[in-house]
Amino acid sequence: MKKIITFIALGFVLYACSKVPLTGRARLDAVSDAEIMPLVNEQYSQVLKEEKVVTNTSQGQAVVRVGKRMAAAVEKFLVQEGYPEIAASFDWQFNLIQSDQVNAWCMPGGKVAFYTGIMPITQDDTGIAVVMGHEIAHAVASHSRERMSNGLLANFGMSMLSSAIGQNPTLTQAIFLQSIGIGSELGMLSFSRRHELEADELGLIFMAVAGYDPRQAPIFWERMSAVGGGSPPEFLSTHPGPESRIEKLNQQMPKAMQYYEAAK
Repeated sequence: MKKIITFIALGFVLYACSKVPLTGRARLDAVSDAEIMPLVNEQYSQVLKEEKVVTNTSQGQAVVRVGKRMAAAVEKFLVQEGYPEIAASFDWQFNLIQSDQVNAWCMPGGKVAFYTGIMPITQDDTGIAVVMGHEIAHAVASHSRERMSNGLLANFGMSMLSSAIGQNPTLTQAIFLQSIGIGSELGMLSFSRRHELEADELGLIFMAVAGYDPRQAPIFWERMSAVGGGSPPEFLSTHPGPESRIEKLNQQMPKAMQYYEAAK
């Protein structure tokens, strides 16, 4: 019986696998957009209600300005690369939240939030574009859906998302929030280095196609790594070390510069 159960579980995992757009990495993909978007809309609205939104400030308008430029460029790029369905799936929103947290995130569907704590590190529009590209890359690669798929599999076996919500809505909500990176407790769904490096790689291309100088990305991460001394900000707490990510970015720079030169 155990062998049969294992075989069925393996079959489920194989059936629920897909590939990350642009990179081709295999991933577990057991949660669909149709299932996750109601949670996205509910949680994003809740965040905006509970937090102090300062999008109407100069910093907030900078986030919106860079976000819209990035979104248009990324959608065009996705269509050119053969992913029109992904480009059409976004309903972008950009907001700045008053908080000392050095953080930013992008929910599936393009629901973006920056925290004011990260703005001094971004310094300008190009710095915002580094973060924006990284967070948009998480959404394009469906990293939150992948992490949620793994979380549901670990906690509810082969249950679908609707079944998991029925069994334990509180845990399901926690898995969802952790999959996006909201809050200080990432718990069982910590960001993987694979996801972060993948988001760095795609984000570098995204900012380049939008006309932002990708050479500023390693410089931004140097500034980020210097924040807090020996205690890294939440944005870096479960991410790859700054030295390794900067090294990777520099390795990928020639390709990104080609896109940047074409966009100028």
